[in-house]
Amino acid sequence: MGGKDKSDQDNKLLDLFISIGLDERTAKNTLSNNKVTANLTAVIHEAAVIQGCDRSVGNLLYTVATKFPPNALVHRPTLLQYIVSLKIKTPAQLDAAFSFFLNTGAEDFKIKDFEEACGVGIEVSAEDTERLVKEVFEEYKTTILELRYKTNVGELFGHVRKRQPWADPKLVKQLIDAKIFELLGEKTAADNEKPTKKKKEKPAKVEESTAATDEPAKPTEEEINPFLIFPSPEDNFKVHTEVFFSNGPVLRCCNTREILEKHLTFTDRKVFTRFPPEPNGYLHIGHAKAMFVDFGLAKERNGGCYLRFDDTNPEAEKKEYIDHIEEIVKWMGWEPFKITYTSDYFQELYELAVELIRRGHAYVDHQTPEEIKEYREKKMNSPWRDRPKEESLRLFEEMRQGRIDEGKATLRMKQDMQSDNFNMYDLIAYRIKFTPHPHAGDKWCIYPSYDYAHCIVDSLENITHSLCTLEFETRRASYYWLLHALGLYQPFVWEYSRLNITHTVMSKRKVSKANTFKFRFFFLPLNIMQHYISVPWFYMMFQLNRLVTEKWVDGWDDPRLMTLAGLKRRGVTSTAINAFVRGIGITRSDSSLIRLDRLEYHIREELNKTASRAMVVLNPLKVVITNLETGSILDLDAKKWPDAQEDDASSFYKVPFSNVVYIEQSDFRMKDSKDFYGLAPNKSAMLRYAFPIKCTEVILGDDNETVVEVRAEYDPAKKTKPKGVLHWVAEASPGVKPLSVEVRVFEKLFMSENPAEVEDWLGDLNPNSKVVVPAAYTVPCLKNAAVGDTFQFERLGYYVVDKDSTPEKLVFNRTVTLRDSYGGKGGK
Repeated sequence: MGGKDKSDQDNKLLDLFISIGLDERTAKNTLSNNKVTANLTAVIHEAAVIQGCDRSVGNLLYTVATKFPPNALVHRPTLLQYIVSLKIKTPAQLDAAFSFFLNTGAEDFKIKDFEEACGVGIEVSAEDTERLVKEVFEEYKTTILELRYKTNVGELFGHVRKRQPWADPKLVKQLIDAKIFELLGEKTAADNEKPTKKKKEKPAKVEESTAATDEPAKPTEEEINPFLIFPSPEDNFKVHTEVFFSNGPVLRCCNTREILEKHLTFTDRKVFTRFPPEPNGYLHIGHAKAMFVDFGLAKERNGGCYLRFDDTNPEAEKKEYIDHIEEIVKWMGWEPFKITYTSDYFQELYELAVELIRRGHAYVDHQTPEEIKEYREKKMNSPWRDRPKEESLRLFEEMRQGRIDEGKATLRMKQDMQSDNFNMYDLIAYRIKFTPHPHAGDKWCIYPSYDYAHCIVDSLENITHSLCTLEFETRRASYYWLLHALGLYQPFVWEYSRLNITHTVMSKRKVSKANTFKFRFFFLPLNIMQHYISVPWFYMMFQLNRLVTEKWVDGWDDPRLMTLAGLKRRGVTSTAINAFVRGIGITRSDSSLIRLDRLEYHIREELNKTASRAMVVLNPLKVVITNLETGSILDLDAKKWPDAQEDDASSFYKVPFSNVVYIEQSDFRMKDSKDFYGLAPNKSAMLRYAFPIKCTEVILGDDNETVVEVRAEYDPAKKTKPKGVLHWVAEASPGVKPLSVEVRVFEKLFMSENPAEVEDWLGDLNPNSKVVVPAAYTVPCLKNAAVGDTFQFERLGYYVVDKDSTPEKLVFNRTVTLRDSYGGKGGK
């Protein structure tokens, strides 16, 4: 009954999601994600639209369910009322609402400010929009006439939106296009010429001089718009319309006019990319750059990016990883054009493999892994390479029917065993695996390799730009060879440098091409060798897997890892990660090792604006104020934000001040010095938001060395002006200690800048990468903090509420310290 009940429940939820305008595929994808399902269901009930609603309203509700700031859930019903009543009816207004709540936090807000921030009640007429577009064109007319159709339409759109953010974006785009045509007329031959782009490489390493400046270096043109380096579909293909393969290696797309016209008809000349992770683990920060490139280019060019799961290896893939990838892609702010699986195309891939055999470009091989290795090293053809097509067709059919054992046969592409490129040594197209597929079921017992499937699915999905990291560059020849052999459309392929960060296992081991070859074929087991991936990524995933499976860390989302789940759990925002990736740029220079503090700079920049302040004492030292009566409690105001206005109550929180307070142990010394601004015998220090106190007596422990208590007097008139300012927490009632929380302080996981270069990389693990403070004291206002809420603990750093928190005890993870060596700034 349990299974039937769940099925009935899923069907009800599916009907509910479709009733608000979601298409069936999106609704089903939502059901596969428990978190989004729960959020969307709650949103629909809060909005009181369980009977259905208009699709435009439903799309906004779906966005609320997936992107609403968790720190402002108390205000979600209000926002939903505005959506259902059509006071908020555009994505731009909804984005403005998210930004408003993100900066307002969980406190009360003013409806007037909210409506003003979201453009509620503002109606921009078509006439007003047309007049505004005309004004922008008049202002930039000279530039438009000079650049003609090379004018950046996005910039014109931005100028209009800056002046009137609530204008209908579709109407704005139509008016801009019409005005350009009215001003310039039909395109000329010169308009169709590809512009000459300046080649500009970024430096190999972050310049040390940036550490001493107050601001990071001025962004380059590529940092402002890193997608300028990519050609448009017209620029990319027009040059190669009549170019065909020769006997030599061809490393660019060469399509016939007929194939191109069919392709461009499908794409409507828009850019289509794909982000193709294999669901065999969690995504890491290197994937953040890949997402930025794949999704970012498509968004920049008004196209679409497929989220395609490269699920050709059923032994390594799990639904857990698929759910994680979908969740992280959305968390990173990207919306897939479509979610697909390579397994969706298994039938087409099989039929094309048969066609490849018929054309004489593939054969069934019986060599063992050792023999394949030996023959490839010696550049020798397989003994079965020239077997008749009919025989290979028969054997391939027997492979499909499961009549040949695993490891006894493979289908190999008949490429070029004499090539200087080992990726042309008759790569494996299909291998036998008697393993049910998590997505395709038990229909297949033969599975395509990455090298066979990837380029074909790119072609079938009409991808315009197939983008990947530089270690795939040697596979470009095989990519185009196969598409040409089958007479399929060929996308534009371009490789960029991958992301390497100091103090992590993301760094690429420096392996020569010869050693890369040996690594692949000497050390990989058959099931991986036949579906091998490039060494740097394999090596990196091997490292991450080993750290997780051998329990050197606490799972894939351990905050010390550079997995995106780990960074998210640590409190890093997707906005900060994307800003970091954009700042790095997109180049083919693969010698860069990015300093970790460059990422931390962007994290601080984001959290400094969004994380409210609070006082927490990690290692408490008791201070008894002798001239304040026991039981006397003063309620003081402390700032949530450094620029809080006195008349804005929501920018402050209450903190009790009593005769027993706790300061950091490190803020007291028995021996004073000129460079120490804490408390010492007969010395004063200011308690932040409170009063100056002066140490009058010190109570030592039985060892006559350990300080167990400090006694002091406070200055209620604040006549003394000590230099040192200390954070503190007080007892709210006599004998009752402050709220106790657990704090996890994280440092770099590895001690070396490039642990991948260390022979014993596990021996390079930092033993102090995680320090648990079991009983830190905090101000009362944090009592109701929710998982994911971020704070700046004054003088300590930025922290986030961890998922291990319970109603009895909160757990905080340190995201990053206040110190910033990259940009020269910290939090305020």
